[in-house]
Amino acid sequence: MSERSFPNIRAFIDQLRRDGDLAVVDVPVTANLEVAEIHRRVIAANGPALLFTNVERASFPLATNLFGTARRAELAFGSRPERLIRRFVALSETILPPTLGKLWGARDVAFEALKVGTKSREHGPVTEIVTSDVRLDRLPVLTTWPEDGGPFVTLPLVFSRHPVTGIPNLGMYRLHVHDARTTGMHWQIGKGGGFHYAEAESRDEALPITVFLGGPPALILSAIAPLPENVPELMLASLIAGEKLATCPGPGAHALVAEAEFALVGTVPPKVRRPEGPFGDHYGYYSLRHDYPVFEVSHVAHRKDAIYPATVVGKPRQEDFFIGDLLQELLSPLFPLVMPAVTDLWSYGETGYHSLAAAVVKQRYKREAMASAFRILGEGQLSLTKFLVVLDREVDLKDFKAVLEHLLERTKPETDLFVFSNVSMDTLDYTGPAVNEGSKGVWLGVGDPVRTLPREFHPAVEPPRGARDPKVFCPGCLVVGAPAYFDDAAAAVRFAEHPAFADWPLVVVTDDPARASASAINFLWTTFTRFEPGADVHAAAKRIVRNHVTFSPPIVVDARLKPGFPEELFADEATATKVTKRWSEYFPSGVAMGDAAKGHLD
Repeated sequence: MSERSFPNIRAFIDQLRRDGDLAVVDVPVTANLEVAEIHRRVIAANGPALLFTNVERASFPLATNLFGTARRAELAFGSRPERLIRRFVALSETILPPTLGKLWGARDVAFEALKVGTKSREHGPVTEIVTSDVRLDRLPVLTTWPEDGGPFVTLPLVFSRHPVTGIPNLGMYRLHVHDARTTGMHWQIGKGGGFHYAEAESRDEALPITVFLGGPPALILSAIAPLPENVPELMLASLIAGEKLATCPGPGAHALVAEAEFALVGTVPPKVRRPEGPFGDHYGYYSLRHDYPVFEVSHVAHRKDAIYPATVVGKPRQEDFFIGDLLQELLSPLFPLVMPAVTDLWSYGETGYHSLAAAVVKQRYKREAMASAFRILGEGQLSLTKFLVVLDREVDLKDFKAVLEHLLERTKPETDLFVFSNVSMDTLDYTGPAVNEGSKGVWLGVGDPVRTLPREFHPAVEPPRGARDPKVFCPGCLVVGAPAYFDDAAAAVRFAEHPAFADWPLVVVTDDPARASASAINFLWTTFTRFEPGADVHAAAKRIVRNHVTFSPPIVVDARLKPGFPEELFADEATATKVTKRWSEYFPSGVAMGDAAKGHLD
């Protein structure tokens, strides 16, 4: 793997072409559903990046699946970021107290610091064409799922500055294309660009916005990195790239990233909202229609031969999974620096990241693990975590079965399971009572084992009415089918109190136990995207002790689909049939066709 990242997206595409990891589709395709279905089948087979040169009604070629394998994601960003972060962390642990010898030994870091920031050019490739004749309908913007509200820009790098302090923010917020000159601006809670807009709106001012498409791959990584609110993402991008980020003057309030493919320049006016969505999201369901601010595009700047980059999200694992996991690996050395008692932390992309995280912490005194849990849930985007598992012994957090078994061997749910209601929730998680609202759970599994876990289900009594097809997911965790929630809402409560399950510390009630237990990916997705701690955690008995709700095992999680949940994502049948029929046209030299309906879930 190269030390450095690539200067722009086209240099990365050229490298993939040389590596034989790029498939070029020259036959006509439509941006409405067809490209997305091709993309999903290719990624399901761990296939190559895709370049579509003939997108109907579009004036530009389209690239997708650029980062859709672990190899490509690592290649895109190079080895330099991980090396530098580990070096900075090591230096922070040894530099104090400073001595001449230590400072001399840190001269490499000072040299790297000289490369951080931006450098101004008079011109850049992105300004080869600048026009006020905005025609977003000429871009190959994808509609990816049949119930989507329209086409969405899915890899936008949205740049803004705080209207008072001038502090910049670069984030990735999807853009629903409303018409040729306007899009939605999907600022969820906890997002830096949204904070900028809130300040501008409070002053009755429009917020200047520039959206970059393409550019150095380092920009993409920095835009989605969960940095502290006032840390400039462009600084991180230059640090990753190993050189100052080139900018040039543009037609709006902001300098443009010189190596970008496109720049959409405009403003988001105050107190203007339009319905945005639905949109098939990375949780594997449709995020529903809600009102969001509107981005009014006044100018478009682009290269003469610009390439439009896009991605497709849906049920895990999709392209965003590989970027998200790489980012976690990259930032993991920082966790002990920011949160000293946290030695390891992992959020599970199979659950949409915010639905579940696990941590290994130092427990230097009794119950210190809970202090670490509060620290994690108060840290930036980690504050949106819905359920947190906390351990105090070394476990491979990526191996979720091992994590869950370790937890269940050690936990005493009466004192170790906590549910906090009436808190904020990730905007895309619809398990709570209202958008952005819900509850959190923290489950501790610390110390030595306190029980031997059952490995087979041999109930001493007949299971309760409605229980069917029990499956062992891992020692101590039983997955049980139940009637649909609409037909028997109280089934989970009844199961929790039934002696047939008394030996199992955790029982997950689900609509399809065979699917939920088929793999760790399936279990994570079908469980943690379908329950809310405040409403769906049950137990054999509950009591109030010192104002704490104690849960007596078994703990039963009701992970059935509930009323008001959005629909699961499925491809349009006509489009799926069309793609199957045309596959050899797209790829005359041969590219494996995966099963997009199952993807990586099965």
